[in-house]
Amino acid sequence: MSSNEQKIERFLSVLESLNGTAGNQRLREELGWQDTTYQRIKQQLIEEGRIRSGRGRGGSVALTTAVSAETPEETVPSKPVQSDIAPPVPSRELGPELDYADKLWKAADKLRGNMEPSDYKHVALGLIFLKYISDAFEARYAELLTEGTQAAEDKDEYLADNIFWVPKEARWSYLKANAKRPGIGTFIDDAMRAIEKDNDSLKGVLPKDYARPALNKVMLGELIDLISGIALAEGGSRSRDVLGRVYEYFLGQFAGSEGKRGGEFYTPRSVVQVLVKILEPYQGRIYDPCCGSGGMFVQSDKFIREHGGRIGDIAIYGQESNYTTWRLAKMNLAVRGIDADIRWNNEGSFHKDDLRDLKADFILANPPFNISDWGGERLREDARWAFGTPPIGNANYAWLQHIIHHLSPHGFAGVVLANGSMSSTQSGEGDIREAMIEASVVDCMVALPGQLFYSTQIPACLWILAKDRSNGLVKKTKLRDRRGEVLFIDARKMGVLVDRTRRELTDEEICRIADTYHVWRGEADAVEYKDEPGFCKAVAVDDIRRHGYVLTPGRYVGAEAQPDDDETFEKKMRRLVAQLSEQMTRGTRLDALIKEKLEALNYGV
Repeated sequence: MSSNEQKIERFLSVLESLNGTAGNQRLREELGWQDTTYQRIKQQLIEEGRIRSGRGRGGSVALTTAVSAETPEETVPSKPVQSDIAPPVPSRELGPELDYADKLWKAADKLRGNMEPSDYKHVALGLIFLKYISDAFEARYAELLTEGTQAAEDKDEYLADNIFWVPKEARWSYLKANAKRPGIGTFIDDAMRAIEKDNDSLKGVLPKDYARPALNKVMLGELIDLISGIALAEGGSRSRDVLGRVYEYFLGQFAGSEGKRGGEFYTPRSVVQVLVKILEPYQGRIYDPCCGSGGMFVQSDKFIREHGGRIGDIAIYGQESNYTTWRLAKMNLAVRGIDADIRWNNEGSFHKDDLRDLKADFILANPPFNISDWGGERLREDARWAFGTPPIGNANYAWLQHIIHHLSPHGFAGVVLANGSMSSTQSGEGDIREAMIEASVVDCMVALPGQLFYSTQIPACLWILAKDRSNGLVKKTKLRDRRGEVLFIDARKMGVLVDRTRRELTDEEICRIADTYHVWRGEADAVEYKDEPGFCKAVAVDDIRRHGYVLTPGRYVGAEAQPDDDETFEKKMRRLVAQLSEQMTRGTRLDALIKEKLEALNYGV
């Protein structure tokens, strides 16, 4: 294949990964080409009729019908251009707990005033955290007091139940009593310092800048009053669970308010739920090398509890390079009562692998998409690059290989990456993907709908990886031998709009994706797997080879089956021709009427 042919294939492959249409600037950035090269290949493909020009400020291109017929994925329409009139946003049924959290959020957000969400986030979340650990302490304190004052004042009694020791001056009742005083900011900072002093695992974690002059102390007092009402009527663990849900909801809302920056610390809940439902992390070691605020761990904990498991059956490990985000993760997990080993260093997982010897049973990760400044030039030779050295300009395949390196012999991983990772051949990425497929570590690929993320509109996908596909173990049950094939799931048509710009997967859709994977891999008591045109297909590796090791699901799953209306072709054609004739007659009458009206106004045609 000539260099020009390779460029043409690369152009079409990347355009395909962007749902068949893209602006010139974005497509050029994805390709990483000079403008002269881009324009030359683009013009050749237009002349050959394989792509067509579109509209927009910077221009755009789209695959033509002829190309779409060969690769079904391109038949899915791209996101429509927004008009000046906003479409109606469908209402969401939040459920009683989320509805409660939503009302609290709206009240708290109103108190924010002109304060930036990125600053207010730490103010509000820090106070919710303080309320949580104080409530947990007070509940246990009341229990121990029945045994005597000495037991109630013994720190070890609290540590044994994974409850933080809270000194008197840091308890919520003390802060609430002083909420209207001008020095409330100082009281809160002192409380945070006292808690850190008595709890080693929280050292350097809690926010301690509530006394700064720029922070409105009236707002702070009102926020304390608002948070004081959370779960007031609930008792014990129920109260703490509600606080945990409120904390999680606030995290998501702050991520939405911050937009692109919010994506740095928060993965949308429905995306995390898909990964957790697919992997089913019942027991073992769970790892996230870029854990953000810890959402993967929270959802794993919820999954275990909902399915009758125990949080003690899993050990949680994580790493995060952003110090502020690491603090959020530590508080988020503490609010849920989750004990975890979360490491922070500003060099990141690639350059300072703090958990070098860890082999995890489950890895869930949402690395930053297409990151170019990951320091790859300093890691040309590394034991983790088992399938090929990743390119300096894109960390996608560095993340995939880092994750595979940390999997246990029977481990599973779920990784969120940009769609381009499924088809890119730039700088050796295609060769690495080929090596991964031939080594049989790619178990399943899921194409996600657009508009799921706060931080980017780039379409995303899920890589489901497995270290041992000859059988593997799930809940002590052997799976079937899946070597020689890969499951493809196309979920791009799923999801519902929750606001003007963002989409979420429904619970039913999440279960459909996960159940399809579980049936295919042969879990115990599963029904027989069947391909579903337009949604899922089990594809032999030989077929993937013929497609140049491209892993885009739409290329394989085909078109959705259309319902058979039992109408013969001859009958359907006669009906359609009759409809066309009726419409043409109506059009002729309208033409005559328009002509008549114009003549009446002395504008005859």
